[in-house]
Amino acid sequence: MNLKFIAAFTTGVLITASLIFILPATAVNDKSSSEKMIANLPQVIEPVDLNRNFIFAGEVMPNNFDTKERLDRELLVNAYWQSSTLLNLKAANRFFPEIEKILAKNGIPDDFKYLAVAESSLRNVSSPANAKGFWQFRTLAAKEFNLEVNSEVDERYHLEKSTQAACDYLNQLYERFGSWTNAAAAYNVGPSNFSNILRDQKQGSFYDLNLNVETSRYVFRIIAIKEIMSNPVKFGFYINNTDIYQPLDKFKTVTVDSTVLSWADFCKDQNVSYRMLKVYNPWLIDTKLTVINNTYEIKVPT
Repeated sequence: MNLKFIAAFTTGVLITASLIFILPATAVNDKSSSEKMIANLPQVIEPVDLNRNFIFAGEVMPNNFDTKERLDRELLVNAYWQSSTLLNLKAANRFFPEIEKILAKNGIPDDFKYLAVAESSLRNVSSPANAKGFWQFRTLAAKEFNLEVNSEVDERYHLEKSTQAACDYLNQLYERFGSWTNAAAAYNVGPSNFSNILRDQKQGSFYDLNLNVETSRYVFRIIAIKEIMSNPVKFGFYINNTDIYQPLDKFKTVTVDSTVLSWADFCKDQNVSYRMLKVYNPWLIDTKLTVINNTYEIKVPT
């Protein structure tokens, strides 16, 4: 019999050979009360069924004990990291539609939207290695893919432009390494490093490589995130439409073709708060904008 762990935020504990129940102290000796409590528990913690094929970007994960156990780890970590997964599910409603549109336009499989979740949890974060944004570009790579990065503008925080840059990069990796799975792994470890590893180990697939811990887990983490976010109820996540984050789609676009000495003054002129300007345009990272032979499209919430 498989061991199942069923948990609730209660006080008292009942332990049997096959089940661990956390119950109110008054119910421990009351069988009917125990069964009733168990039936109403909000979450049942149990292993994920691995007896089927798992697919990433149209490519089937090899079905062997090693790949299953590596995926199992990521499924359990992400399924029961409730706070992070719940926030990801809420944020997906806001950001996935735009990401999906840009991926499709560039011929990138839709599953790569989950790479952005694995990289940043759909937040404009900065890593210890100074990679930034949803897609975690470092400065040199960002500039290579036509993102502007300076003291006033950082387009790694621009959702549409950084997603386009990620598409350009992923298409490049796919052409070089021959599969979307390899492209995802190379995105994490870097194309030169990935190429060297393939050569040194005389292999052609991510799944057959012995890698550092982070990269070894990376593709499996993406697959796990896909499994959970594409079918959250199966993993015990229930979200009402009123709970998800709404798209930031209520704005007008203002073209700026001359220097803005103060975004605070700009906000007063546009009758919008400074905070909301930055929420809609997180790539504007300074209090001003110097414009030389360029134009910028600014989202002004209405």
